[in-house]
Amino acid sequence: MDKSIIEIKIRTMFLHRSHSGLLALILFMLLFIGKTGMTQKIWTLEDCINYALENNLDIQKQVLMVESNKKTLLQSALSMLPDLNANGTNVWNFGQTIDQYTNTFATNTVRSNNFYLQSGVTLFNGLQKLNTVKQNQINVLASKYDLDVLKNNISLSVAGYYLDILFNRELQDVAREQLTITTSQVDRIQKMVDAGSTAKGDLLNIQAQKAAEELALVEAENQLYISNLSLQQLIDLQVSRDFQVEKPALKPVQAPKDLITPEIIYEHALKARPEIQAADLRVQSARKSLAIAQGVLYPSLTFAGSWGTGYSGAAQEVDPNVNPIVKLEKIGITQMSRDTVLGYYRNYSYRTTSFNDQLHQNENQSVGFYLRVPIFNGWSGRNSINQAKINRAQSELDLDIKKRDLRKLIEQAYADAVASLKKYNSSEEKVKAQQESFKYTQQKFDVGMMTSFDYNNSKKDLTKAQSDLLQAKYDFIFKTTILDFYMGNPIRIDRE
Repeated sequence: MDKSIIEIKIRTMFLHRSHSGLLALILFMLLFIGKTGMTQKIWTLEDCINYALENNLDIQKQVLMVESNKKTLLQSALSMLPDLNANGTNVWNFGQTIDQYTNTFATNTVRSNNFYLQSGVTLFNGLQKLNTVKQNQINVLASKYDLDVLKNNISLSVAGYYLDILFNRELQDVAREQLTITTSQVDRIQKMVDAGSTAKGDLLNIQAQKAAEELALVEAENQLYISNLSLQQLIDLQVSRDFQVEKPALKPVQAPKDLITPEIIYEHALKARPEIQAADLRVQSARKSLAIAQGVLYPSLTFAGSWGTGYSGAAQEVDPNVNPIVKLEKIGITQMSRDTVLGYYRNYSYRTTSFNDQLHQNENQSVGFYLRVPIFNGWSGRNSINQAKINRAQSELDLDIKKRDLRKLIEQAYADAVASLKKYNSSEEKVKAQQESFKYTQQKFDVGMMTSFDYNNSKKDLTKAQSDLLQAKYDFIFKTTILDFYMGNPIRIDRE
């Protein structure tokens, strides 16, 4: 409907209807326009792959693993910087104790404070920190390659399920075409039976064939639905019966112009495949682990410095605000005359030294180099080195296993592609022969020179030949897609 016409209708009704009725009408019209304006999305192979890569939970989990490794790398790099720590205490001591600032016994409750800053930096520790940073850099790259491996595996799986849908769709078309032919034959034989020119047995045979082909069509439809369902679940798309994939015009199946051997594909895959790159990086990471373990045997040298001060409630000073009490007291006797010696005695008043004064008076600083030489630690260092060597050997074996498995996959895929091409060529010839045979059979059956039993058998042979041809066709497409993928080409379907 034209948008201008809709606007005119809405304005007209606005003059004659209440506000609530108008609101309901507008909502209805917007929904109507939205529904009529929507078109069914047709999913291409690229759409399915991209959607899977964006929404797959396993991929999202691996992305988080990459981010976690990046944070670990950052922390290992920051650990090479000097550290700086501050501390403060507030303590009450009860009973007799030695005050740390006055170095005297205190018997009353004494509050004390201690404040200090401390900083240090490792100058040398067998290059353990530097090798840890390098190892974490390698681990970040390896986790990125693991993410690429996961994406590649999901992309290949999507391509397989996508081609399975195309195969089942063509298989359904074949089943529907065969049912159409049989239905027309049933109608023709029914008329001939009614006219008395053909035995009813022929009609029953054709009707049985029709029932079998109706069942085959139902099975083909179910198989197509299941393959659609499987693809939607694989890409983590909400399942819908309206899901439709593109039906591309595929190029004819034929041998590639440039003959590529498995050896060429393997040599190229060794340089490009992320699983090989990840395994090789883990060998390098294991070597760094060995270097870190060997660093334990080396002396370590640290430079550190500190500043501190404190306060004690036991620290006393003369109170300048209170005059001392002066007394004349006997202080002794002369030795010769035995006269009494008098002297003045001053009795001072004391107070607790102020908090600020003590902070200045009790300041202390220190700097120093600290050397640690490992002599004997229960062979823990040696055992760590031996374990690191074992881990390095395991990672090297894992790399060799990855290369071996890659070679096997490529050789198998190449052999399957060659076999699929041969099967397709032979199946194509068989379909041509069966089509000619069935054409001749149908002509004989139409003039009554062949029984319905022989006609049905010929038709079954044609259907099976067509099914085998479709299977060989899509098997060849998938196997060649895998080989192209190992050569570093993106996953795609060759269109005309």
